[in-house]
Amino acid sequence: MDFSEPEYLSQLRDSLRKFLDAEASPETVAEWDRNDKIPLEIQAKFAELGVCAVTVPEEYGGVGHDVAAMITTIEMLASRSLALAGLYIMVACYGGLNIAGSGSENQKRRFLPAIAQGQLRLAYGLSEPDVGADLASVTTRVERHGDKVIINGAKRWCSGAEISDYIFLLCRSDDPDARYKNLSIVLVPPDTPGVSITPIEVMGSHGISTTNVYLDNVEVPFDLVLGEEAGWNNGWTQLTGKALEAEKLEVPALALGVAEAAFAEAWQYSGERKQFGKPISSYQSIRHVLADCKTKLQACRLMLYWCAWLSDSGQPTAAESSMTKLFVTENAKDIVLACQQVLGAYGYAKGFGMERYVRDVLALPIYGGSSAIQRNNITARLNLPR
Repeated sequence: MDFSEPEYLSQLRDSLRKFLDAEASPETVAEWDRNDKIPLEIQAKFAELGVCAVTVPEEYGGVGHDVAAMITTIEMLASRSLALAGLYIMVACYGGLNIAGSGSENQKRRFLPAIAQGQLRLAYGLSEPDVGADLASVTTRVERHGDKVIINGAKRWCSGAEISDYIFLLCRSDDPDARYKNLSIVLVPPDTPGVSITPIEVMGSHGISTTNVYLDNVEVPFDLVLGEEAGWNNGWTQLTGKALEAEKLEVPALALGVAEAAFAEAWQYSGERKQFGKPISSYQSIRHVLADCKTKLQACRLMLYWCAWLSDSGQPTAAESSMTKLFVTENAKDIVLACQQVLGAYGYAKGFGMERYVRDVLALPIYGGSSAIQRNNITARLNLPR
């Protein structure tokens, strides 16, 4: 049993660390947060590192399916900026994982080479004003008319829709009573006539806007239905397949990155801040807080990379990925809030990274399926009798 990190992942971390120091200083990412906007040009710069190719098969210009490398990239980027990591996820995860896993051969040839080069972004359009966890009940309607489809409805909590190349829309394509067999996924360019996008103001996760998407008789070619003929009325299987198990690790990787950043700031502050003539790191209460945080961080890291290893090994991770999402996001929230207390009033003040880490981490137990949903998934996948 070997828990050491492979050399190629350590080299990837070094490359990402150099990239962050050169392109995303703490002052720069604070500006992104204030303006709620990240410069899209930075996507080409991290794509030069080859990180967008790790979810794309070799025959389409990628390096193959490497969940550990994907998770490492997300963690490293999130440790500096949640928006930067989110931009990467729009390319490698929403794009690469889904099209490689469920796209038709034509769609794979059309989209995956661009994704591997970091040139294509997808945004998710799953939730609706009245539909959250129960995605099988979406009411956004897609109707087929020969070689085109027409979409009507509304989506909510669509991060990055306005900067995407395509919105990944989950739609009802058949009779409402045919539950789980009446859904299709359509890739819709956001500039298509009939698409309108409005921002939603949120307390954190700044840099990539959270939006509503409205669709009024939106017409796109049928070849933008994910999987084309094989994907029609097969959206639920596409949504809940192997790609989802890997995707469930995105959010815990974000959470780990944010928690690591908060811990690093609290650790440094405790050694520099003096009260009663000595650093606060000399007081047992502070030392115990930091010891607990470091222990939780280590547990989160082990669980996340264990689950990534399972995925890369081809083993089932339906329950394990839900356990990881639940454990890491909830503990990351606890770590960040504890670290905020180490900084005292400064942890609540603008000008310190900590208040941004707090705003960002609070969303992560909700993103990608809430903690309550993950608990439901765990007991269901482990066949706990009702």
